Amino acid sequence: MGPSDPANSTNDITHGGGEDHSLGNDSMDPHKPVFVDDITKHLSVQIALITAYSLIILLGLVGNALVIYMVFLYRNMRTVTNYFIANLALADLMVDTMCLPFTLAYTLLDEWKFGAVMCHMVPYAQALSVHVSVLTLTVIALERYRCIVFHLGQRLTRCASFLIIGLTWAFAAILAGPLAIFREYRYEEIPYINLRIAVCSEKWPHGTNRDAIIYSLSMLLLQYVFPLGIISYAYVCIWVKLKNHVSPSNRNDNINRRKKTTKMLALVVVVFAVCWLPFHVFQLASDLDLILKFKEYKLLYTLFHIVAMCSTFTNPLLYGWMNKNYRNGFLMFFRCEHKPDTIHPEGSFRTRSLRGLIANGQNDGQPVTAV
Repeated sequence: MGPSDPANSTNDITHGGGEDHSLGNDSMDPHKPVFVDDITKHLSVQIALITAYSLIILLGLVGNALVIYMVFLYRNMRTVTNYFIANLALADLMVDTMCLPFTLAYTLLDEWKFGAVMCHMVPYAQALSVHVSVLTLTVIALERYRCIVFHLGQRLTRCASFLIIGLTWAFAAILAGPLAIFREYRYEEIPYINLRIAVCSEKWPHGTNRDAIIYSLSMLLLQYVFPLGIISYAYVCIWVKLKNHVSPSNRNDNINRRKKTTKMLALVVVVFAVCWLPFHVFQLASDLDLILKFKEYKLLYTLFHIVAMCSTFTNPLLYGWMNKNYRNGFLMFFRCEHKPDTIHPEGSFRTRSLRGLIANGQNDGQPVTAV
C-alpha cells in the first residue's frame, strides 16, 4: 500500500445510475469512482484543497530544510540522534517536492499530465519516503532503548549511523518497489462523452483485486502496526527506566535532558501515528471494496491524505517547541545572525568571529568573555 497514489481509473465512471465498468480495484486511487456531480469540482472545494496542499508544501520545505541545515552546520548538533532526525527531514522533503504537487494537480484535473516515467516515480517516491520515516523512527527508538535501558554509554559512531541510514533507504526501496513495477500509463476512452484522457493507475498481475489487497495488508503491518508496536514498547521501557532512575545530583541535568529528548521523540511518533491512522483505515476499507460506492469517495480520500501529509511539517514544529537547540537555531536563521559553530541551549551563541577575537585577545580594546 503506497501512501499516495494519485491514480485515476476512469473505468469507474458512473453516469446517471448507469453500469459500473470497473476493471478492478486500484488500491491507491483517489478518483475511484468518478461521479458526474464530483464535489471536488466545486470552486470553493478546489480553492480549499489548493490552499491546504500549498501550506503543507511550504511549511514542509522550510521546516525540514532548516532541520537539515542546522544538523550539518552546527557542530554540537552533529549527534547520532540528530543525524536520524535529519534523515526524517530528508524523507519529508522528498514528499513535499516529488509527490504533493503532482497529487494536487491530478486531484484537480482528473487526468495524468506528467507522462509515463512520473506515473511510476511519484507513487514510488512517496511510498519510499514513508517507509524511510517509519524505519528511522524505529531505529531511533531502538538506539535510545539500547543506551538508556541497558546503560550502554557507547553510542553509535558517525559511520555506523550513516550505514544504518543507507540500509533504511535500501530496505525502503525494496518495500516500495511494487508500486513502481505494477503500474500502467495509458489513454482511456470515454465514448458517451467523446473524451480521451491519460490515466495512471495500478495494474497488478492476474488483473484481480487479490494482489492489491495482499500488498495493502502487508504494508499496513510492515509500515504501521509492527513498527509502532516496537517503538511503543521501547519508549515505555525508556520512560519507566528514567522515571525510576536514581542518580547523584551531578547527573540530574543529564537525566532531565534525556527525559525531555525522549518525550520529544515519543511525541513525534504519536503525531505520525495519529496523522496516518485515518488514511490507513480508509485505504484498507477501499481495498476491501467497502466504501468505493460512496458519493464523496474522492473527497474523503483527499481529506485523509491531507491529514496524513501534515506529518511532513509537524516534526520541525515539535523540535522548535520542545528542544532549545533547534529553537535557538531557528531564531538565529530568521534573524540573519552570524553562523555559529555551536548553539548553546540557554540561548547564547559562539560565533566564528567571536572565537577569532578571543584568539587575538581583541575586541575594540575591551576584554572578550566566551559564553
